[in-house]
Amino acid sequence: MKYVYLLVVLFTLSSCVKDMTSIHTEVSGDNPTESDTNTEIMHSMERNVLQNPPKYVSKNKDERSVIDFDTAYEMCMRALTDYYKAIWNGSEIELDTFIDNINLKKYTQKKIQSQYEVHLKNNLTNNLVKDIDIGAWEMEYTDDLDGGFLYIKLPVQINKTVGSYGEVTEFLVRNVNGKLVIVDWYTGTKDSYDFMERGINLTIDNPDIWNDREWVRGLNSTAD
Repeated sequence: MKYVYLLVVLFTLSSCVKDMTSIHTEVSGDNPTESDTNTEIMHSMERNVLQNPPKYVSKNKDERSVIDFDTAYEMCMRALTDYYKAIWNGSEIELDTFIDNINLKKYTQKKIQSQYEVHLKNNLTNNLVKDIDIGAWEMEYTDDLDGGFLYIKLPVQINKTVGSYGEVTEFLVRNVNGKLVIVDWYTGTKDSYDFMERGINLTIDNPDIWNDREWVRGLNSTAD
């Protein structure tokens, strides 16, 4: 039997949450040396964070994942922060912290590399991502035979050195042996990587999609 619980949460990031999830870098356009120094400091700090990545552990590995919505939210917010810094700033991202499925991991690595190369080619990487803000987000829990999964929808504003822009990203999260992991991750903004490779207006509700060999094979053949 399948049960669905919908949690809609209005959330405004406080300054302390921002401090936990992002690294701020001020860049002065009038002083290239200072800009380079600040960028190097930022990358050095991020490398230190990657050496000791956080662990997103379920409150109880035998319980349904609905009790882990706060930890799942924190994980997805951190994943997005690291992701946007990777595609714009060229920062490293430790995907093993968030993703267990090898197919999703490979796709995400390709997605990050492709977008960073586009930004680099068009001389857009000097406008660094500083942090992100999350708007009104949604969470839905679905019970199934594999222990249930969470659907999380995060409208995000990406704050850069100059300006900002917004996107909406959807995640599916499972509790796998006591560890929370992202089992699907989709950003359907027009002309985004997922928009081009996976399609538009998708319903993100299949936590096992990246285990479907035929689907993955078809996706890879389209992306190549």
